[in-house]
Amino acid sequence: MVARVQPDRKQLPLVLLRLLCLLPTGLPVRSVDFNRGTDNITVRQGDTAILRCVVEDKNSKVAWLNRSGIIFAGHDKWSLDPRVELEKRHSLEYSLRIQKVDVYDEGSYTCSVQTQHEPKTSQVYLIVQVPPKISNISSDVTVNEGSNVTLVCMANGRPEPVITWRHLTPTGREFEGEEEYLEILGITREQSGKYECKAANEVSSADVKQVKVTVNYPPTITESKSNEATTGRKASLKCEASAVPAPDFEWYRDDTRINSANGLEIKSTEGQSSLTVTNVTEEHYGNYTCVAANNLGVTNASLVLFKRVLPTVPHPIQAPHDRRAPEMLSHLEGPQVQNEVMKPASGSKNKGKEEKRTRTNHRCVFITLK
Repeated sequence: MVARVQPDRKQLPLVLLRLLCLLPTGLPVRSVDFNRGTDNITVRQGDTAILRCVVEDKNSKVAWLNRSGIIFAGHDKWSLDPRVELEKRHSLEYSLRIQKVDVYDEGSYTCSVQTQHEPKTSQVYLIVQVPPKISNISSDVTVNEGSNVTLVCMANGRPEPVITWRHLTPTGREFEGEEEYLEILGITREQSGKYECKAANEVSSADVKQVKVTVNYPPTITESKSNEATTGRKASLKCEASAVPAPDFEWYRDDTRINSANGLEIKSTEGQSSLTVTNVTEEHYGNYTCVAANNLGVTNASLVLFKRVLPTVPHPIQAPHDRRAPEMLSHLEGPQVQNEVMKPASGSKNKGKEEKRTRTNHRCVFITLK
């Protein structure tokens, strides 16, 4: 608000006399340089506003006023506000400059001109635009699954900002509303994560803030891995669970809780646990139970450590006097020649003649060394 000077009591008669001569008493009329009785000037908060006023001659008596009172009377400054000055680019100009405009400067301003003929006034309405600013947003919240959640986001600005909500994580899916209050009925674990409140108007870029929503829910076993191993080897059983808060894990064998000792090692991190047998023996084979628990519930899964049986290989029988590994040898004996005398068949052209054929036989002998 543009401040004004309160005149001293001794100067009051003089001030009243000057105002009677300066200010018109009749109805407002248009200034010579305005086409309308009232102009609107829009300025963004923090910028400089110049309210134009032009007089007809140098002898005119001029004053600037607003709803609070007199700002300038002639060249006399009545306002205490250092941001306010006269703008005179030529002798007939009597414009008002307001630097670093703020919201309390908004309102109607009047340039009053007393000429030799008649009084004239020109009115200007100053509109101050304010960038959006989020003034209040819900703190991070933690609720149990199935609860109702209300998020609040309030913002200031001129024009009034439009509020938009969006669900950012974990799915990245848009979850929008255009209200200061965002209500989520029966919230699920998929609706946990960060929510973004955006306040926007046409003055400047939007103001954005976030609130984190954590949804608690009981454990659910997401994966359990049985295993098989031979005796003397290392083997592990693994169990994974989803829960908020993160679950605590325990391992059992025949209703007896297992601890990390006697060749057994348990390792648990957020959301998963493993049971490792460093040297498998016959007593380690069988059923195991993985238990996951938090303050909302308990769940379990059964796992089995199977015995792996390797296929048997027949042992070779070795000869008493030969230590070589068994092998198959082959020996091809020399050819055996046999002479056969063939008699011609009846009706043959060679009837009465004997035919001699030679047949060579080969014999292959296989010898197995043991």
